[in-house]
Amino acid sequence: MRPACGSPPSGGGLQSRGFELKGIFPALVHGPRAAHRPTSGVGVSPSSYAYRFATQSDEGMEWRLRRNCSVTPAQLGLLYASLCVVSLGVAGFFWTQGATLVLPFAALELLAVGAAFLVYARHAADGERIRLLAHALVVEQETAGRLQRREFAREWVRVEPAAVAPNLIEVRAGGESVQVGRFLRAELRPALAREIRQALHSG
Repeated sequence: MRPACGSPPSGGGLQSRGFELKGIFPALVHGPRAAHRPTSGVGVSPSSYAYRFATQSDEGMEWRLRRNCSVTPAQLGLLYASLCVVSLGVAGFFWTQGATLVLPFAALELLAVGAAFLVYARHAADGERIRLLAHALVVEQETAGRLQRREFAREWVRVEPAAVAPNLIEVRAGGESVQVGRFLRAELRPALAREIRQALHSG
């Protein structure tokens, strides 16, 4: 994961020298991709389309969208453990000095902080994984450690703004649908939708 669609920003002079913008960082583009990057979808072959969010492999294409977390659950656990050591050490010192109420209040405080950290850690690994295979589009969504997987026949997939949540992207085929893009910035979601549609039509 990774990564929360308007059109990608123009690279200006960077693009003319073989660079393209990836977020706010220029990335070097090798070969004909730099010279044939499309400005619109009209008259552009799928092979020349520059995918911004996807990665390609032998199995197909994949989009990973992850929650933007500055602290991992492991780091959070170490932080909480050090906080417990310090707080209980100070409370224990005051206990030996006769201030017996400090230790119970320190314990209650650590319990409250631990509960907040636990809620954060459960959702720190939340994300979405969209895979385009030869004959199917697979959407996997992880929320609080629970994984949901949906598979759609590639030739029937439609990608459009969600009816119930217009700010999200709806992937629909037949009578089933799923909303994606919640971990991508709102202004980038239309570009993600266009990219998935382009990949669907390229096969």
